[in-house]
Amino acid sequence: MFPPDKMLIIPAVDIKDGKCVQLVQGVPGTEQVIIDDPIGAAMKWEKMGARTLHLIDLDGALGTGNNFHIIEEIVKSLPIPVQVGGGIRTREYARKLLDIGVRRIILGTVAVENPEMVKKLSREYGSDQIMVAVDSKDSKVLIKGWTKKTTMEAPSLARLFEKMGAGSILFTNVNVEGLLEGVDIKPLKEIIRAVKIPIIYSGGVTSTRDLELLKRTGVRGVVIGSALYKGKIDFKEALEYEDPL
Repeated sequence: MFPPDKMLIIPAVDIKDGKCVQLVQGVPGTEQVIIDDPIGAAMKWEKMGARTLHLIDLDGALGTGNNFHIIEEIVKSLPIPVQVGGGIRTREYARKLLDIGVRRIILGTVAVENPEMVKKLSREYGSDQIMVAVDSKDSKVLIKGWTKKTTMEAPSLARLFEKMGAGSILFTNVNVEGLLEGVDIKPLKEIIRAVKIPIIYSGGVTSTRDLELLKRTGVRGVVIGSALYKGKIDFKEALEYEDPL
């Protein structure tokens, strides 16, 4: 469970072709950071004070394979909760991840196409272990690894997932994601107002000023990727914006 009325700083480890990478707006071929050892990267953040790790299987999200063995090794190596997304398209694979100790799975495309899966998994494992990704660009929700735009809007979709039993929402503003140009909190505020369950934010976090702005919104967690890996934000400084338990 996310601590009530507190904000977590959550470092991201995105895995593609067995390596830790950072893409620009999720587009393959735009890798700006490549680290050969994703397990070592994950352990580094935990040692520096991370209380939760955000792990995304980009190969799974893009339908080009999966990195299950690396995910399993990271989960086994870390004493902190790990939330995992990317390519979770069946209940069987969702169970496989939860059964190895993943604290929270992040459902994306499958939740949009089959909301009943959110309800079934929430009933089976508990709402706290089911997070749904709502990825928005130009006010419309994206699916299929951000390659397909739908006609749906983030706040209404978040309300649906809340009714289906999701315990939290991961909201990514794709308009600013990976660009290192700062956050746009207007769409975040809209989705926070729409639901009562915790909202975790991702996209465009570039400076501690962004963290200050985000904290004022009431968001319960902030995922940071490129800014950490490229040295735009010092992780120790970022943790100063995290509420103590």
